[in-house]
Amino acid sequence: MNRKIARFLDEHRPATPCLVFDLDTVEQKYREMAKAMPEARIYYAVKANPAPEVLKLLARLGSAFDVASLAEVDLCLAAGVDARDLSYGNTIKKERDVAAAFARGVSLFAFDSQEELEKIARAAPGARVFCRLLAGSEGAEWPLSRKFGCDYAMALSLMLKAPALGVVPFGLSFHVGSQQCDPKRWDEAVAESARLFRELEAAGIELGMLNLGGGFPARYRKRVPPVARYVEEIRAALRRHFGNRAPEQLILEPGRGLVGEAGVIHSEVVLIARKSARDDKRWVYLDIGRFGGLAETMDEMIQYPVVAPREGGPTGKVVLSGPTCDSVDVLYEKADYRLPLDLKTGDRLTFLSAGAYTTTYASVGFNGFPPLAEHYI
Repeated sequence: MNRKIARFLDEHRPATPCLVFDLDTVEQKYREMAKAMPEARIYYAVKANPAPEVLKLLARLGSAFDVASLAEVDLCLAAGVDARDLSYGNTIKKERDVAAAFARGVSLFAFDSQEELEKIARAAPGARVFCRLLAGSEGAEWPLSRKFGCDYAMALSLMLKAPALGVVPFGLSFHVGSQQCDPKRWDEAVAESARLFRELEAAGIELGMLNLGGGFPARYRKRVPPVARYVEEIRAALRRHFGNRAPEQLILEPGRGLVGEAGVIHSEVVLIARKSARDDKRWVYLDIGRFGGLAETMDEMIQYPVVAPREGGPTGKVVLSGPTCDSVDVLYEKADYRLPLDLKTGDRLTFLSAGAYTTTYASVGFNGFPPLAEHYI
């Protein structure tokens, strides 16, 4: 926890649960990534944290934006973003939403199936389109499944059909998984993209853009490589597979990597219990759980660092759980979290690196609990 957030918590003592978010950290992360790879344009993944304060800051810094819905389009426009700086990157869109986004000035759309391509062609004639390729996500702590992307043969076929449908085949995209801890995972997807670029060029279609996706990690319980290491591996992959004919436009889509470390979730211990007299683990129930914003604890994949009061003394094993009447609302049971033995009901626990995929995952009123409160400082 940085000093700015610690001071806010000490001075304001906000009601829990809440997210406290440091905007200066986002600016630092954005500048770091932009400096590391100036040849690429950053398109912030709005879904990670769509708060107006975050969008306005990133717009001022020169970011473009990856949007997943018409609502996110409108959030960006309200924050002063030019529609030409938006990429509608969700491959699953209602046709009326494509038309509405196009009417607002959005002209760049993703697809990964014939029906989606035809939908875009009808609703946004003349728009630029890019095809999302299937990509492996080994090494990612939040892997992306086969839900998104198509294989090489289908991508080739669809890109060849695009001009006849009245849209511009502009580029390709892929995503190697969120919280990707292996910087080398981009190589295979870049290689496949380069082969497709060359084959389409031979057929008379010259692409102008490669979207390298997101995946840049935040620091949770284990160390991750710095941004510079990812850029080094991505550049090496581009040189290896594109040679001196790199795509004219490169796009990065960081979400978690920009905002994850900027926020903390402050929570309160509601109950401490054991399941039997012989139970060596205390069950620590908090006023926030999986339905209140910590959805990424599913299968204990994203493991937030947890800070307790009076640290430094003896600790013991705990199961961390949420407050709702749903049995799946358990955060960590197997991940060997340990908290002070003198922890008591009413103490505050703080989840670090909680700035991404928390507020937007919070349910609206499940069990009567309100959405996660937010403080941007």
